[in-house]
Amino acid sequence: MEAKEEKTVRRSEDKLKPKLFSVIKNYSKGQFVKDVIAGVIVAIIALPLSIALALASGVGPEQGLYTAVVAGFIVAFLGGSRVQIAGPTAAFATIVAGIVATEGMDGLIISTIIAGIIMMIMGFCKFGALIKYIPGTITSGFTFGIAVTILIGQIKDFLGLTFKNAPIETIDKIKEIFISLPTINWSAVLVGIISLAILILWPKKLEKIPASLIAVLVCSLLVKLTDINVNTIGDLYQISSAPPHLTVPEISLGRIRSLIPNAFTIAVLAAVESLLSCVVADGMIGSKHRSNMELVAQGAANIGSALFGGIPATGAIARTAANVKNGGRTPVAGMVHSVVVLIILVKMMKYAAYIPMPTIAAILFVVAYNMCGWRNIASTLKTAPKSDIAVLLVTLILTVVFDLVVAIGAGLVLAALLFMKRMADVTEAHTWVDVDDEDTDPDNILLKKIPERTRVYEINGPMFFAASDKYKYVLDDHDFDVLCIRMRNVPAVDAAGVDAIKRITDRCKRHNIKVVFSHVNEQPMHAMTKAGFIDEISKENFCDHIDTALERCAEIERELKAGKKED
Repeated sequence: MEAKEEKTVRRSEDKLKPKLFSVIKNYSKGQFVKDVIAGVIVAIIALPLSIALALASGVGPEQGLYTAVVAGFIVAFLGGSRVQIAGPTAAFATIVAGIVATEGMDGLIISTIIAGIIMMIMGFCKFGALIKYIPGTITSGFTFGIAVTILIGQIKDFLGLTFKNAPIETIDKIKEIFISLPTINWSAVLVGIISLAILILWPKKLEKIPASLIAVLVCSLLVKLTDINVNTIGDLYQISSAPPHLTVPEISLGRIRSLIPNAFTIAVLAAVESLLSCVVADGMIGSKHRSNMELVAQGAANIGSALFGGIPATGAIARTAANVKNGGRTPVAGMVHSVVVLIILVKMMKYAAYIPMPTIAAILFVVAYNMCGWRNIASTLKTAPKSDIAVLLVTLILTVVFDLVVAIGAGLVLAALLFMKRMADVTEAHTWVDVDDEDTDPDNILLKKIPERTRVYEINGPMFFAASDKYKYVLDDHDFDVLCIRMRNVPAVDAAGVDAIKRITDRCKRHNIKVVFSHVNEQPMHAMTKAGFIDEISKENFCDHIDTALERCAEIERELKAGKKED
């Protein structure tokens, strides 16, 4: 019964049907009011964050709002979650900044479109469940690394430094910060400290009103009224209040080929972060998201965002949580959030020119702190195995020193190698002899009567290439007539595992030893059938239980003895 219910839930999660189309059937006026209120509040939260994250990504402030409008609406309309809020997030800031610096805006648009196509293919191919196989240590490592790079990238504006160069790499930024320390602007530092104080202390008093909005309003008024020497967004960027408009880049096959690594990084990161946000939201509202539909929606959202002047988007955990806390329970809240951001963009964007850059830096400091997950890192360093710690630290360091492409690639390779080593360590093959034992397990081989000229070997663990050396001693001696290979604890074999079994059976054949297999599981049986073992060993020598296998061994011994007597 439980298995049937689990299959039903799994089928529901795999459905390629937007959640909006499911929940709208029982939609009520009361819920509409709650969704509108939640959507407006989330829009107010998203406004300063979208601007700050756009600036951290090396693009104009309005492009962050374009992302919130276009991607936010598409994800709400097509997505597989009831409450997901999408938009620009801190995870993409350093990636986008690097792409814009090296490839320009056209390169970013093309990369994001390709990433969107990859995510849609992942969704249609039902890869949603595969995301969970990315180790948590890799996610923690690159998330902390991104937080570090964001923090370092904002020190310049927080201190009001004047850079002689425009470094792209994090290490180069650190060098430039130290070189430029004599140019520190104490007025900028004061505004930054005031902004930080508001961001830290305000939520303790009035959590309903976003602290980032209060910091923006207070510090913008402070800079405007006192006319102190602090850079504002208007000093560094040209502000546009135009709504999102279609932007088509120049595309060539060579350009697409060169941008595929960037696109793959965006796609994987967007998929992981979006589905993680969905899981968090599920826990808050007691629902189940549709992971494959969410991937399709995120892919479409990124394509739409890129074509209408935005940057890469993903599910935003903080904004999604705010949506839930304020009563949002359907995708309507996410659509309202996008519409409200669009209205603010068109009607009030000109006031963004007054926002001080140290305030933007302070907002991003808090974003970096909230996303870094240092408590999780500390817990991992204290309690996790050394292999997991190694994966985490390698991913973290490479994210900071190089980039996310290198970090994720190296992290996955290292995690895979260490996982294979662990699996190889637990894989073993050992022989049993006929002895008395008090064990109460009826299937314990020590309690079985083993025929006189029979050897029983039991293999435990997956048979794959990293464990192939574990089977070398199976035929160290040949003083027996029948070999029984017990495989009840072998969940899977690969080509190297099949080859190892083949070598064992070939040696048995050369020494006139018959082979009987006991309890071969489904996947190994399928692999062995494809390799021709059924024909070679004969079907009756594949037994479903050790008792049956031992009876078959005894029968073979009797046949051999009878044959010798006739000779």
